[in-house]
Amino acid sequence: MEQYLIDTNVVSDYLSNSFPVTGMDFMDNVIDQIPKISVITQIELLCWNADTATAQNVKEFITDSNVQQITPEVIVHCVGLRKGKKIKTPDAIIAATAKANNLTLITGNERDFSNIKGLKIINPHKMQEK
Repeated sequence: MEQYLIDTNVVSDYLSNSFPVTGMDFMDNVIDQIPKISVITQIELLCWNADTATAQNVKEFITDSNVQQITPEVIVHCVGLRKGKKIKTPDAIIAATAKANNLTLITGNERDFSNIKGLKIINPHKMQEK
């Protein structure tokens, strides 16, 4: 069974029910498997200036998630990405986390990740009705 790493923008869109029906169904299944997020996503989510209800939903999402930490293998992948491409460090850590753990990255921000060799990406916004 394929395993996934959820990018910050996808958490936002999921919590606000912003995907097409097929994308929401896909995300519901991913969330049911125990969502995986990068420690970078955890930090970004906790930095949101949100109303009380949204902040609580975000905290619950993080609590229910498996937060992937920065391991020595993630660092090796991240350094390789940063030396080889122009990519922001947070994005490089997220991509490296996905690669080091053999996870498919779920993101709505394909542009920042599309040129990374060996990184599998899914965008729930682009999922069409069957």
